[in-house]
Amino acid sequence: MRTAAFAELTGPDGVELLERPDPDPDAGEAVVNVEACSINRHDLWILQGDSAMVDASDLPFVSGLDVAGTVRAVGDGVTGVEPGDRVVLCPNETCGTCRFCREGPENLCENFSLYHGGLAERALVAADRLVSLPDSVDATTAAALPTAYLTAFHMLRRAEVGPNDLVFVPGATGGVGVAGVQLAAVLGARTVGTSSSASKLDRLTELGLDHAVEGTDPDEIRPAVADVGPADAVLNHLGGAYTQLGLDALRRGGRMVVCGRTAGRYSEIDIPDLFLRHKSVVGSTMGTQADLERLVGLVADGRLDPEIDETFPLDSTGAAFRTMRDRESVGKLVVTNETA
Repeated sequence: MRTAAFAELTGPDGVELLERPDPDPDAGEAVVNVEACSINRHDLWILQGDSAMVDASDLPFVSGLDVAGTVRAVGDGVTGVEPGDRVVLCPNETCGTCRFCREGPENLCENFSLYHGGLAERALVAADRLVSLPDSVDATTAAALPTAYLTAFHMLRRAEVGPNDLVFVPGATGGVGVAGVQLAAVLGARTVGTSSSASKLDRLTELGLDHAVEGTDPDEIRPAVADVGPADAVLNHLGGAYTQLGLDALRRGGRMVVCGRTAGRYSEIDIPDLFLRHKSVVGSTMGTQADLERLVGLVADGRLDPEIDETFPLDSTGAAFRTMRDRESVGKLVVTNETA
């Protein structure tokens, strides 16, 4: 089978189309004919050598978390799915034995990790991590859900966002940002989002953004965000200086949920403002398999239409990462496999 492997950790030019043997499932496993796999900044960090998860000794490495397609084969003991089933993968990998696996939520697992291997014609996966797709949800749409939309949905839940709440989403035109805006609208909340691009903000407004603020400098953005009003919640996937910006935007008792560090892994914050105004900063990683099932249901019911900016064939995976690196997209980038 063909794979879009990371042959070098040098950025998009490090992707090569390589042949690997077809996988065979062991007990509890399934092989999926991959029809679509979206890419994420997590993959790009690996490709750029900016992840402790993968180094030169792991090359060639096949990344890709967000697998959707059709079950090809199953191993012994698999009862939940069978060949021919249309599925999307929940990429969570958990130990199944720690307190958090026993009591939930599963994404607090003490040994939490993520699946990799979807940028290929076939993927070997844990069968119990597959979520069934109704006929109304196509594979390309489903592949947009597992990381960006799952992460944003869980963040909104952790922030306890409800109808009429105001949600601030800095960097709103990336994968998690777009997902956050769309899902906040599903919940009946209002949003204010930022981007460096007026045209991207126009597109996001079409997708449900209520208040658009153009700019990237937190000091310049701050007064424009404040003019909209105090936020009940902040979805912060950027980190760095945007953490203090988010705290400044919050109302008394407001909640900021942090899931990323695109703008920097360290933040300086005003501690007195944090405790004197009873604000909360909460970390969040991915979501639960039950969250993904809910998202599939929202798509099937017509309440959510994940934004897909562009699709790429498997042999153009490097170009997909180049588009992501250059920040040319609004929404998800999906690698498709028409010959899987």
